[in-house]
Amino acid sequence: MHKPRQGFGGLWTISFGFFGVQIGFALQNANASRIFQSLGTPIDSLALMWMAAPLTGLIVQPIIGHYSDRTWGRFGRRRPYFLAGAILCTLALVFMPNSPAIWAAAVTLWILDASLNVTMEPFRAFVGDMLARAQRTVGYAFQTGFIGAGAVVASLAPYVLDWVGVANTAPPGEVPDTVRYSFYFGAAMLLGAVLWTVIGTREYSPEEMAAYAEADGEAPPPPEHAPLATPRGGPVWLLAGIAAAAASWWAGFANEAYLVAGGIAAFGIAQIVSGALVRAGRGDNVLSHVISDLATMPETMRRLALVQFFTWGALIIMWVYTTPVVAQQAFGATDPASAAYNEAGNWVGVLFAIYSAVALAAAFVLPRLAALLGASRTHILGLLCGAAGYLGLFLIRDAGLLIVAMVGIGIAWASILTMPYAILADALPQRKLGVYMGIFNFFIVLPQLIVAVLMGAVIRHLFPGEPVWTMLIAASVMALAAIAMLRVRAA
Repeated sequence: MHKPRQGFGGLWTISFGFFGVQIGFALQNANASRIFQSLGTPIDSLALMWMAAPLTGLIVQPIIGHYSDRTWGRFGRRRPYFLAGAILCTLALVFMPNSPAIWAAAVTLWILDASLNVTMEPFRAFVGDMLARAQRTVGYAFQTGFIGAGAVVASLAPYVLDWVGVANTAPPGEVPDTVRYSFYFGAAMLLGAVLWTVIGTREYSPEEMAAYAEADGEAPPPPEHAPLATPRGGPVWLLAGIAAAAASWWAGFANEAYLVAGGIAAFGIAQIVSGALVRAGRGDNVLSHVISDLATMPETMRRLALVQFFTWGALIIMWVYTTPVVAQQAFGATDPASAAYNEAGNWVGVLFAIYSAVALAAAFVLPRLAALLGASRTHILGLLCGAAGYLGLFLIRDAGLLIVAMVGIGIAWASILTMPYAILADALPQRKLGVYMGIFNFFIVLPQLIVAVLMGAVIRHLFPGEPVWTMLIAASVMALAAIAMLRVRAA
């Protein structure tokens, strides 16, 4: 008995919730730095403001994945997490543009990103749950299409509101009305789209999933009390964290470096504690299961992890620094309260909408291209287009010509949101799709933390007042992702 083949309506309903999630994600990406600067955050501290959010994702996603793999009740397996995350996202979107101070905006960004993670991670596994192997690339392409559509809507919102006469500037310390009303609109759209998927889908029961897995030739589930892996590298990670903290002190790094060093040490401690619990016969806990799954993840996932690490390092550089780069290079503005700077902020929203629209169009070409070239070669091509796009952001000074750079970035974005997940879903055991999708998020979060720690210092010491050089770094890192992809072979 194989999973039923989904028609257009089924594929639409399964993925439509991601339209709303991406509206929230795109509003955050395009406007968070603008909000922080409106509240008085200096440019070399912007990356720090984004730091708590990825740290939260590092913790939240594997936990949500672990529990969603094991959840089954009246509302299904993944849908309870969609709904809870969507409600929290809605509240955070309403509050963030009304934050009275920088610390309040930072806390709200943390809550928003955590809530997006609660919603987003089960959606990735949901496609794998609901679709047979032959339809997964199409399913993730559908999801990518809705991601592109949501990003277009969200990114254009401030620009459109400005065009119809809503105030696009505000006194120092306040956020423009164009941004505030865009966040209100996004909150409503996010909740409505997620409710569409929650109400419109019926998840397969555990018994049905087991029958489908057997029919697809997947490995049988392990025995109920299968031994857990106990990595021995805990002490090494603990010592590495201590050494990183000492090096940060010696080099005079900012305080955020100690947060990363603490994270490295905490990972070591987690391995030590997990090993002790397993040896004591008390290994049936979230920590031990996640540590064991991390240690035993399939080889394809390990190789893809390096690709993700470089890919998302480039992306976070773009999201954090595009607004100040475009404002300075194309509009000649550095004052966040000036009309020119806010005009640049709106244009960045348009540019982000363009790369999202390109991704929307490219998403439905990718399955055919992957059938022709193979999934790995298709993704390499997409990543190289992204590297060329970032190089364009570094070189181009004309606001209109920046659209050319966004075409390359849009092709890369479509591939980033489709191909790794299609490759991964085929390489993972169905019974652990949620937790492994959560663990995969580690390699999205880690480069964000590194950018948050290092990029501010890089700007201060190597090119003070010239953030455009961050785009050259992004181009180089994306090219490294394409090189790393040469080692990945799709199943």
